[in-house]
Amino acid sequence: MLAFLGSFGDILANGPLYQSTFRLAAILVFAAVGEWVAERAGTINLSVEAMLLGGHFASAIAYTQTSNFAFSLLVGAIAGVFVSSLQAYLSHYLNADQFGIGLTLNILLLGLVAFLEPNFDLSTKLAGETRIPLLYDIPILGPAMFGQRWPMYLVYAVIPLSWWLLMRTTWGLEVRAVGEDPQAADVTGIHVNARRRHAIMYTGLIAGLGGAVYLLGQVGRFESGNIGGKGIIAIAAVIFGGWTLRGAVAGCILFGYVDALRLNLPNIVGHDFNAQLLAALPFLATIVVMLIFAKHTRQPVALARPFIRGLK
Repeated sequence: MLAFLGSFGDILANGPLYQSTFRLAAILVFAAVGEWVAERAGTINLSVEAMLLGGHFASAIAYTQTSNFAFSLLVGAIAGVFVSSLQAYLSHYLNADQFGIGLTLNILLLGLVAFLEPNFDLSTKLAGETRIPLLYDIPILGPAMFGQRWPMYLVYAVIPLSWWLLMRTTWGLEVRAVGEDPQAADVTGIHVNARRRHAIMYTGLIAGLGGAVYLLGQVGRFESGNIGGKGIIAIAAVIFGGWTLRGAVAGCILFGYVDALRLNLPNIVGHDFNAQLLAALPFLATIVVMLIFAKHTRQPVALARPFIRGLK
């Protein structure tokens, strides 16, 4: 503890720590922004973990076959949509339990990837690094935010695009309406379950893309354990942010910083910490944040409530 306190200034000024934070937060942002849209529609989308993994695996196969980064990113996004279509169809067409379907899809994707992976001789690599002129020269934060591999910059497009879709389009207005009062929305002619399915599929598109970006813009090599737990942390970020976009992004940055601290703290401080405790830090932070903020934020009124016409 004394070593930590004595090195506090070094931690705050450590450039590699912020670079790790951006990389780790970016993958969470892809998942959390999509989840934010889905939850504003009144759905709990636990299968966001499966969407990330589906995009991660599909993009690895696509790159192995084509060596084309852009095509592989597209395939990853499509894989996420496929997984989300299963969640959307089962939970908002057949009215199956949202939680059960989400957990089942997470387990299914883990098993399916473990079964299929040995059949592919996966060969992937990282995309090239692109430095944004002038912005890269900003002290400490410049290299972290504007000196990344080019797929990582897609996160800067996903955030404003999602805000515009949900807050400035008719579709977005209808999505928010079905999340607040589905019965009233139904009376006005909005197809409630269709809008909820669309919101989940948008989550799949963004999360699948995020899984592909994580592979080709950050880790460079496919391993099924790469995604482990990131979808759940993204859901926690949405709750932390009070179901607002800026709050969800702030939550991702917080969790990304904690994860980066786990990876970089021994090198910064020059002291070995308990490995198991460091590994648990991101999940401990998730639990603490949930306990603090879950009772102090306003969730969409109809969140997790299945819609049946005529029933409140």
